[in-house]
Amino acid sequence: MPKVLISDSMGPQAAQIFRDRGLDVDVKTKLSPGELAACIGAYDGLAIRSATKVTAEIIAAADRLKVVGRAGIGVDNVDIAAATARGIVVMNTPFGNSITTAEHAIAMMMALARQIPQANASTHAGKWEKSRFMGVELAGKTLGIIGCGNIGSIAADRAQGLKMKVIAYDPYLSPERAEDLAVEKVDLDTLFARADFISLHAPATDATRGIINAANIARMKRGVRIINCARGALVVEDDLRAALESGQVAGAALDVFAKEPARESVLFGMEQLVATPHLGASTTEAQEKVAMQVAEQMADFLLTGAVVNALNLPSVSAEEMPKLRPYMGLAGQIGSFAGQLVESALTAVAIEYDGHAARLNSKPLTALVLEGLLSPQMESVNMVNAPSMAQARGIDVAEVKHERGGPYQTMIKLTVTTEVQTRTISGTLFNGDQPRIVEVKGIPIDARLTPHMLFITNKDRPGFIGRLGTVLGDAGINIATFNLGRNRAGGDAIALIEVDDAPSEAVLDQIRGIPDVIRAKALRF
Repeated sequence: MPKVLISDSMGPQAAQIFRDRGLDVDVKTKLSPGELAACIGAYDGLAIRSATKVTAEIIAAADRLKVVGRAGIGVDNVDIAAATARGIVVMNTPFGNSITTAEHAIAMMMALARQIPQANASTHAGKWEKSRFMGVELAGKTLGIIGCGNIGSIAADRAQGLKMKVIAYDPYLSPERAEDLAVEKVDLDTLFARADFISLHAPATDATRGIINAANIARMKRGVRIINCARGALVVEDDLRAALESGQVAGAALDVFAKEPARESVLFGMEQLVATPHLGASTTEAQEKVAMQVAEQMADFLLTGAVVNALNLPSVSAEEMPKLRPYMGLAGQIGSFAGQLVESALTAVAIEYDGHAARLNSKPLTALVLEGLLSPQMESVNMVNAPSMAQARGIDVAEVKHERGGPYQTMIKLTVTTEVQTRTISGTLFNGDQPRIVEVKGIPIDARLTPHMLFITNKDRPGFIGRLGTVLGDAGINIATFNLGRNRAGGDAIALIEVDDAPSEAVLDQIRGIPDVIRAKALRF
């Protein structure tokens, strides 16, 4: 039975979901890194919020771990590269706190516009500085949103309710989606020139890190106000301080900082700054929602293999899994078949999906083909890390879908190119769930793959089958099925033979000594 550790506070609902699904669950919060490393080897799943740091050292100690689930969107506290290398799925809950975070951004914008925190502190101090806190209206102002994805689009909708004009910069925002949101899609320079308020809703990537810097601030409208409820790395804090001091930026509202917990910052103490301690997702509703969601996702994965909101593996819903499962077996067999035959460096892989297979979610199938292909050459390969391992080794991977029509209603074809040759292997499903190999190196064949197989390439000459049967019989190896194929009479031929026991290397050498045999290889599935 899979076992899960909840290492951050999540409330009783998450643990109960695991128990209701039949999983063992332990709740151990506030563990030190050493304590976590000492116990993580006993668990298949780890459920966290932001406090637990899943470092490379923790992952190295996690012998059984299959999935890390983050209740929330940010995974800065997880070493995804190390997890991927170990074949551990990392998933988050990107939608559970979207409304809460967007609402916080709007609240920060309103507090900034009317200087509410400063006025509150002044009034509590017994002052009555009505003339000091002159604010600005939001109605009629232009809000520039950087990153108009899930949270940004909700913030845009709320701002429109306040009668603001919304413009957005997002390279991935399609014109159709912008029209649906009633926002104007603009480039970054246009946004800086026109926006009265700028709200950040982008992830911290190479393209966005430090996007609020001195050069970009200089291009903004003087007196702009900036809100950041996304990632602290988006803002160069020293540059923002200088802009606040000069008046180029009239005010800023930050919920996130470059280093958290932010015990100190160059921005602290500035009257123009509204600051909160990363409260974007901090509502009762959101915290309960993401905790329950991550528990459901992790349970589905550990029990059925369904993958949702994974950051290092294609998603497979519980509804898709029954349709994909037989194809997953076929994909793994095709990849393993090719991988066991490869004897020189791989340079390119092409995977074609035809007929019914072309209509499926092919990403997990491609990952399984690569897993099977790479496993004979590399250790600790699985469908999570196989694509990244292929990329790291410079193997060009192509995926093609088409419905050409042919002898089979559904088919997966793998073309493997090495430094010395190109080989193809095709497979289909019989009766909807029985994997079969139907082509190898352009030669038609009909074979099922079982634990012990013997693969032989030879010239099509009389007497081959009899001599092969004699060798196997003398070695006490029983033949279960015998599958033959050839490209033409007297030409190239292949044999895929199911045997009850794996032949020894000595037996293989005898087979290789049979006239017209080109190659003999024992395969395991």
